Amino acid sequence: MQKIINALAVASFVVSGAVVAGGVYVYVNKDAIVEDIKQEAVGAVSELLGTSQLGATLIEGVAPDTGVTDEALGADSALPIPAIPF
Repeated sequence: MQKIINALAVASFVVSGAVVAGGVYVYVNKDAIVEDIKQEAVGAVSELLGTSQLGATLIEGVAPDTGVTDEALGADSALPIPAIPF
């Protein structure tokens, strides 16, 4: 019985050590992890939007020689301030 309890104690120590080591690794490398995720997200969105005309315009902006204006797009030059919903 003592051997089983000792084995469980060792297993508990190993699991606790792994959890602490994983937490320390994430805490130390959190900036790099967040930056990698941001880059992947921006790349995925750019890839999706870049395949359409609207997406290319949003990413690269309107070329000056196209003559596209706010009026042509049906947009007001000044956006209204939204009202408080409640």
